[in-house]
Amino acid sequence: MEKPGEKQRIVYRLVLTGGPCGGKTTGQARISTFFENLGWKVFRVPETASVLLSGGIKFSDLDDDEGVTFQENLLKTMLQIEDTFFELGRTSKRNCLIICDRGAMDASAFISKEKWESIMTDNSWNNIELRDNRYNQIIHMVSAAKGAEDYYTTEDHSCRSEGVELARELDSKAAASWVGHPYFDVIDNSTDFEGKIRRMIGSVCHKIGLDTGDRLLKNSKKHKFLIKGPLPDDSVFPPFQDFEVVHNYLQSNSPNQVRLRKRGQKGYYSYIHTVRRQMQPGGQVIEVKTQINHRDYINLLTQKDNSHFTIYKKRRCFIFNNQYFQLDIYEQPSHPRCRGLILLETYSALDDARLQVTLPTFLNIDREVTGNPDYSMYNLSLREDWKNSKKYSTNLTGPQDRQTRGPETKENCHCGEESPTSECKLPQILNRHGNINGLSSTPVNGKA
Repeated sequence: MEKPGEKQRIVYRLVLTGGPCGGKTTGQARISTFFENLGWKVFRVPETASVLLSGGIKFSDLDDDEGVTFQENLLKTMLQIEDTFFELGRTSKRNCLIICDRGAMDASAFISKEKWESIMTDNSWNNIELRDNRYNQIIHMVSAAKGAEDYYTTEDHSCRSEGVELARELDSKAAASWVGHPYFDVIDNSTDFEGKIRRMIGSVCHKIGLDTGDRLLKNSKKHKFLIKGPLPDDSVFPPFQDFEVVHNYLQSNSPNQVRLRKRGQKGYYSYIHTVRRQMQPGGQVIEVKTQINHRDYINLLTQKDNSHFTIYKKRRCFIFNNQYFQLDIYEQPSHPRCRGLILLETYSALDDARLQVTLPTFLNIDREVTGNPDYSMYNLSLREDWKNSKKYSTNLTGPQDRQTRGPETKENCHCGEESPTSECKLPQILNRHGNINGLSSTPVNGKA
């Protein structure tokens, strides 16, 4: 039993995936050492495909039916191996990082969508369970064949023989298989290799909530852009995943914020409880994110704050120019200020000029609104008019968010409301994975 005042242990399930020669092996070694030096227990789940292929199996020797059967059996083997490590993590007396060398969805990159869906049906699996609920975070290490071709090599890897063009294709397929996970980070080749490894480690630390100061995430920022509708036809988009997303704010003691998120596809959902704690020492803002199950979600909804509307969105996730994007399309019912609102978000270590080149060219981007409180979900959901509301918040951003908000008038504000003209301060946000009322912070499966 947990003693009073004792910190909740963290069991964090991380998938390292990517294309050939992306730095996955080196990255796994480096992040293992980093967390072991912090006193964490680290487990490294071996790549199931490499284990099987080292036994003499060759894809080129398999016909289509044998290939599908192999992928199905590979997935069953992978899940069993992972579960063994997950159970060890659950009983560990220390904080535990479990690094999976590829994960369940990687198998979908090598067979058709129809055959993948058949495997899902035959085994009573679904993508929400295998992709979103099973792992806390996905890191995709982009192949050196994309942007660092001079360093691409197949040496020192007994199972690798891909040329540059095939490596690029495999990289794209591997990345596409994970599009839609709520915490999916693409680590590209925009910096040197040491910088790439540091960005990977920094991304994990940030998601867990470990404060590494300026060592790792110094240049990483969240960017938010206002998109003008209408959106182009779906055929114009790269491969994407659409999700139904519902947010509700719960009653809380000011200035703290508490919210619930329901996110899913085809009747299967994942649920997140978030506590945003303001006025922490040093002026920082701490976010505690906890994955919960359907029953706890329903129970917590009874604490809904009626001064806020429920927020309904369609969230479209896709990769463009090695950058992972989330497109939030606000839906009715909502406050009039949200009608027609479309926001694009991404995290990037690129400078402004280089980021502009990577932005989706098929979207009509109005302007960047990073750090603008008029586009925070908390303020957008308020029932009151902002000019009369005491709950309108400007303390919303962290060091990874650049402040771009300047004086606005009723005429040039998207929502047609009078807007404050003062800039908001930039406290530090730490996305911590904690627990509430004894609920586990590890993924919990749920279906509604």
